[in-house]
Amino acid sequence: MAEEKEIILTKIGMCALKQGLEYLKTTKRSEITEKIKVARGFGDLSENAEYDEAKNEQAEVENKINQLMNILKYARAISDDEIDDGIVCIGNTVEIIEVGEDEVEKYTFVSADEIEMYAILHADMNELLSVNSPVGKALLGHKAGDTVSVTTPVCTIDFNIKSIYKYE
Repeated sequence: MAEEKEIILTKIGMCALKQGLEYLKTTKRSEITEKIKVARGFGDLSENAEYDEAKNEQAEVENKINQLMNILKYARAISDDEIDDGIVCIGNTVEIIEVGEDEVEKYTFVSADEIEMYAILHADMNELLSVNSPVGKALLGHKAGDTVSVTTPVCTIDFNIKSIYKYE
């Protein structure tokens, strides 16, 4: 049997995983149970759209719970000692600016597994960047003050790294 890989999450990611899983297992399950109970009261289940919808939602939530429990089984929160605040790595927030532009962009570097976990939870990922993304791969290991070229399928973009600090 293949050995599962360790899943590295930020401390905030680990907290979000546990809270999201708890919400789905308690609150969301209870809500769906109530929807099913109400829908059963409408009569014939063979032509009951509300019942079918609630059962589909139940299956979707159970699938999410199973996915998140599998992530949690192999997850480990990255420790502060493992985060080098002088370079771009998982657990650091990086402020970058595209060469020739004025707007500073801020991203927190996380593992691809953490991105997947947030997607399952339908959580906001606006300021998260996977180390496996094209921009993430290009910036990984660089320091503040570096200029990095990122090749995308469409073009090449140069970024200046303004600052790097631990994700809080």
